[in-house]
Amino acid sequence: MLNLNQPQTKAMAAEPVWKILVYDRYGQDIISPLISIKELRELGVTLHVQLHSDRDPIPDVPAVYFCMPTEENLGRIGQDLNNNVYDIYHLNFISPISRQRLEDLAASALQANCVSHIHKVFDQYLNFISLEDDMFILRHQNSDSISYYAINRGEIKDTEMEQIMDSLVDSLFSVFATLGTVPVIRSPRGNAAEMVAEKLDKKLRENLRDTRNNLFTDSTQSTHFSFQRVMLIILDRNMDMATTLHHTWTYQALAHDVLDLSLNRVVVEEASGKSPKGGVRSKARACDLDNRDKFWTTHKGSPFPTVAEAIQEELEQYRSSEEEVKRLKASMGLDNESDAAISMMSDNTARLTSAVNSLPQLLEKKRLIDMHTTIATGILNSIKSRRLDTLFELEEKIMSKQSLDRPLMEILADPDTGSPEDKMRLFIIYYICSHTMSEVDYDRYCSALEAAGCDLRPLAYIKRWKAYAKMSANPNQYTGGGTKTVSMFSKLVSQGSSFVMEGVKNLVVKRHNLPVTRIVDELMEMRGGEDYRYFDPKQLRSADVSQVPKNKTPFSEAIVFVIGGGNYIEYQNLVDYTRSKAGVAATPGSKRVIYGASTLNNAKEFLKQLSLLGQELH
Repeated sequence: MLNLNQPQTKAMAAEPVWKILVYDRYGQDIISPLISIKELRELGVTLHVQLHSDRDPIPDVPAVYFCMPTEENLGRIGQDLNNNVYDIYHLNFISPISRQRLEDLAASALQANCVSHIHKVFDQYLNFISLEDDMFILRHQNSDSISYYAINRGEIKDTEMEQIMDSLVDSLFSVFATLGTVPVIRSPRGNAAEMVAEKLDKKLRENLRDTRNNLFTDSTQSTHFSFQRVMLIILDRNMDMATTLHHTWTYQALAHDVLDLSLNRVVVEEASGKSPKGGVRSKARACDLDNRDKFWTTHKGSPFPTVAEAIQEELEQYRSSEEEVKRLKASMGLDNESDAAISMMSDNTARLTSAVNSLPQLLEKKRLIDMHTTIATGILNSIKSRRLDTLFELEEKIMSKQSLDRPLMEILADPDTGSPEDKMRLFIIYYICSHTMSEVDYDRYCSALEAAGCDLRPLAYIKRWKAYAKMSANPNQYTGGGTKTVSMFSKLVSQGSSFVMEGVKNLVVKRHNLPVTRIVDELMEMRGGEDYRYFDPKQLRSADVSQVPKNKTPFSEAIVFVIGGGNYIEYQNLVDYTRSKAGVAATPGSKRVIYGASTLNNAKEFLKQLSLLGQELH
């Protein structure tokens, strides 16, 4: 698209066409995790602007538009044509533009007498946001419209529900059009997941029947295993409510839970000196976390203490490299820059040249170490002030049915353990995982939570949800791995690190599969799953073929999609699962799993939605 929809050749890469990129909020969200501003420059984008901002006319440069085909956006494009803002237009729509709107656009181009200025109109089928190679979400801006609350609220009208389901299907269709592959679809019965599965099956069928516009004709070339189908597993958030509220212990999930991580950018408050009134001034620092950052890709799934130690190690390495450069300068008399010194240094030149050449890498390394130190310090402060290590350990014990060291009542009353919100999360997990709880006990806990300053509305909703869900019959779906505490942080203590880990437990998480991962494993291995529907859009008859075909070959690729919000805890659990499968010397059993969700919610946002739902019940 940024190459004006031409395949990229070597010559073009050397000499890009200069262009302007115009996007709406959706387009901006899709591009920002994928391409940095520096990369946009390299691709010849000299200016990138919001569609609805005030823009000056710029002649002679092609303008690439990337936006949703909404009435409002098309109205604005019509204005641009009328005001003759650019000479050349390349219009790329995130979702397909309808026939009616395309005609309206043509009419406004005729009226503005600039039909020849519109060079191309493309349906890009890109209505999703790719956050990792193996993770996507559908929405960031305006994600409330497809949130857990939006789908589960009491007074939702059928038409509104249809709209939400249609927008989910539109995005999922984009994902498969981009992958160029037609999946086999599995979904549980009787919830939003089943509705989406039915609609997506129908939409894929219609596209496969339409030979002129079939988006999947050359699908054989694009996938590694053309003979192997991908399985799409659509799930509903209601199948596991505990994980969303679970405290976490890995780097990426903690950054999402404790800091403000969205679209691969995390905002951290860092101290910047004293304020005039004697307090500490803090400024927000935005840090971009992408897969070009080696440290991040290696450690985003690591437990937090491991990350702190790794940052410390990187810092030691950096310091020794820096010392080396300083020593070279000193030995060559470059500190006083005299001409005599310069003439003496021919033998040292080679060493200096290599040191100087490694300077850009060194500086980049220093920038990354500083950035991760800032993020980790922000996380560490929260761990200490809220005792997140203790909370995480308690929840792991509850989920793996181990007995607690001290009664839950006592923990809820302890002012040092967690914020009111943390206590609410802990109790909801306890409530979901306990088989039964008498009304008397429930009321006692409610009083204790209220005394601790908790908002009880989320609990009201969870109580009703538990009564409805079949889960109450099956609380055994959580087999938490539990944790074990290993000895103190050797490196951090001996080297006087900037991370004061005193009082924080060095917890190692035992490997275990969360409910989502267990479902994925069962369905990919074709074990069980009798209560899951089966759709194959490639089969001609769509008469309910919910019977799974007889030949049970396991699937090696799957895409899991969670309606009503996903989280980094589940994502990480799936990554660990695929790694454990690949560990077997890359046998045919190795798996590829992509995790997708309508939106990503951290526990705080999810509690807010539960609170709104609880309020409706009163």
